[in-house]
Amino acid sequence: MRIAIVGPAYPYKGGGAQHTTELAHRLTALGHDVVVESWRAQYPAFLYPGQQTISTSEGEPFPGVRRDLDWRRPDGWPRCGRRLRGADLAVLTLLSPVQVPAYLGILAGLRRRTPVVALCHNVLPHERKPYDRPLVRALLRRADRVLAHSEEQAALARGLTAAPVAVAALPPHLPARAAARDAAGQVRRRLLFFGMVRPYKGLDLLLRALAAVPGVSLTVAGEFWGGLAGTQALIAELGLAGRVELRPGYVPADEVPGLFAAADALVLPYRSATASQNAWLGHEHGLPVIATRVGALADHITDGVDGLLVEPGSADALAAAIRAFYADGEPERLRQGVKAVDPDPYWGAYTAALLSAGA
Repeated sequence: MRIAIVGPAYPYKGGGAQHTTELAHRLTALGHDVVVESWRAQYPAFLYPGQQTISTSEGEPFPGVRRDLDWRRPDGWPRCGRRLRGADLAVLTLLSPVQVPAYLGILAGLRRRTPVVALCHNVLPHERKPYDRPLVRALLRRADRVLAHSEEQAALARGLTAAPVAVAALPPHLPARAAARDAAGQVRRRLLFFGMVRPYKGLDLLLRALAAVPGVSLTVAGEFWGGLAGTQALIAELGLAGRVELRPGYVPADEVPGLFAAADALVLPYRSATASQNAWLGHEHGLPVIATRVGALADHITDGVDGLLVEPGSADALAAAIRAFYADGEPERLRQGVKAVDPDPYWGAYTAALLSAGA
């Protein structure tokens, strides 16, 4: 089967690009002829204030990538669609409603000559704007099939389109496996918050929880979507200046193992979530994970075995979980329960669902 995937790939960074790349590799390994239509310029800087591209790939780059799409060149969108008319399946990877105008241009060029699956990482954003729903509705109503990453997201998609909606859990797209960490290693009394800092991810709740648990420190590593000022002000208000290390900006892949090795646990205090790689990422680096019961996070953590789960939206619940984590012997016991994920079964189910959705 000839399959075209439209989505970000290296030199773009982050989970979306990693997923597109791994999907292309997996479909190729199944014997399909795969091309990736990626971006020369994906978003205007004012819509995505962080670093968009990287100089070193986060994994094995996919060789069949064409980087012609450009948000500044709408004339190139239907041209891309015309190129894809010879494919047996076109996959439009939806990460943000900002992509929808380009995808509508591609669909205009396709003229329904090729079956289209809209692959939705998030059907709608966590923090929504008035134009998000109409844009996504316009895309999903023009797709032949929709693939969502959870039943909750599928229900959201079904409210926007009459097209069939399939569900497949987001599979792991992780970096090369880190060296195993000694399960009896030193307890550092340091926690880690890792990844893009946005309101729905609950860093403010974690900082308030930390203030209630003396003797524990925190590293926050990642890009700050809305700037540092609000977080710095809250740290000062809570008297945490000596206990919180801020490492703003994208963390290069070669620095990630050391960052995780310096912590006792990864904390994911999300208010809401759809699918996330971060619990798996923590386990891949040998860390237990303290997370809220939202989205797919609870599916990736066995409470009391390789991490702790708490209800979302509560600094008190997080504080109680941190205290429980640092009870005598608990960090070592939970670390012993951590196992690296085997991605193959997840990808087998995922590619089968995608190909069935395109049938």
